[in-house]
Amino acid sequence: MKLLLVEDNAELAHWIVTLLRGEDFAVDCVGDGERADTVLKTERYDAVLLDMRLPGISGKEVLARLRRRNDNVPVLMLTAHGSVDDKVDCFGAGADDYVVKPFESRELVARIRALIRRQAGVGTTQLVCGDLVYAFGTREFRCGETVLALRRREHAILETLMLQQNKTVSKARLMDSVFALDDEPSADAIDIYIHRLRKHLAGSTAEIITLRGLGYILRMKSTQD
Repeated sequence: MKLLLVEDNAELAHWIVTLLRGEDFAVDCVGDGERADTVLKTERYDAVLLDMRLPGISGKEVLARLRRRNDNVPVLMLTAHGSVDDKVDCFGAGADDYVVKPFESRELVARIRALIRRQAGVGTTQLVCGDLVYAFGTREFRCGETVLALRRREHAILETLMLQQNKTVSKARLMDSVFALDDEPSADAIDIYIHRLRKHLAGSTAEIITLRGLGYILRMKSTQD
């Protein structure tokens, strides 16, 4: 899962980025509204954390421009005030949720995950594909009683496929989910991660299918296979 953080307080931004990367998110960070508006025109994110008050273009204006482009990426507003007026401003501008500074790390992470689940149309605490189960609370993948020991990018790819199970997910979409702007994206790396995931799923009733030129599908194995 890839996030964009828009926060002009360098110390707070560093703390949030460190926290979220520790939770296995790929995170890009920019410090002003102009840069955020530019990045959001070209990059794809699973969620955006947007400070309400930014130098130059305000967070509210960044969000308004985003929605005018018909971009429905989930947006979590960061605000220093918890007044009714501020809350109304956040939701009126098109925000999906908000947190008031200072906030607890667990609350921030929980709200981000809830936004991503909601965007994917997932209302439960776990996803199931055959005997493969993903628990949102622990972020563990299990095949039966076995917990899969996945590396960060393997986890991000399988999470993306699980959220879109039975649907084609392009290689470009998977690259977006694991590589931040300061990484060196590699299409070949995705093939390697998929190969590793298939090894993890070797004894599972879930499988990853390659559709050449289109992408990948996570699905339950057919009884006719």
